[in-house]
Amino acid sequence: MSEAIKVLLNRRSTRVFKDEQIKDEELETILEAGRFAPSAMNQQSWHFTVIQNKEVINTLAETFRQVLLNSNQEAMVKRAQSDNFKPYYNAPTLIIVSGDKNAIAPKADCGAATENLLVAAEALGIGSCWLGSSDAIFNSPKAEELKNMLGIPEGYEPLYSAIFGYKANDNAKAAPRKENTVNYIR
Repeated sequence: MSEAIKVLLNRRSTRVFKDEQIKDEELETILEAGRFAPSAMNQQSWHFTVIQNKEVINTLAETFRQVLLNSNQEAMVKRAQSDNFKPYYNAPTLIIVSGDKNAIAPKADCGAATENLLVAAEALGIGSCWLGSSDAIFNSPKAEELKNMLGIPEGYEPLYSAIFGYKANDNAKAAPRKENTVNYIR
């Protein structure tokens, strides 16, 4: 089996990280992989915002907490009330992937770019986890304020986010894959 396939099959979401920040060279390699993702008509409609400032990450986490507390979803409210609420799992690096609102397919483009970030991180032995908090945060009343604070370019919409850091534990074994998810027409 090729090394590329091994990396794809071994990648898992990491939620326990060492305190150490990832090296700049590794970060640049991860970002380069994101920039080389496929995109509709090669528009490359993404923008990457790299956040390594703990205060900024904490501000985003608190915004997410407030969004959850104000939701009508009991499970989410309970999660936000927990003393252990850490939506970024103490990861030292957060990357937000934003898409050009005028592009043909920014969600697909940025989804492919985000996956490339995750796979590149795994290839370098760096843990990662794709998060769903971007949607909630950037659809909140504080969205414009946060976009300005983060320097997200005008005309771009934050779509996805992922955390990165050195793994505190080895990858967990993969959960069994669902069967009957492919049909062939030959």
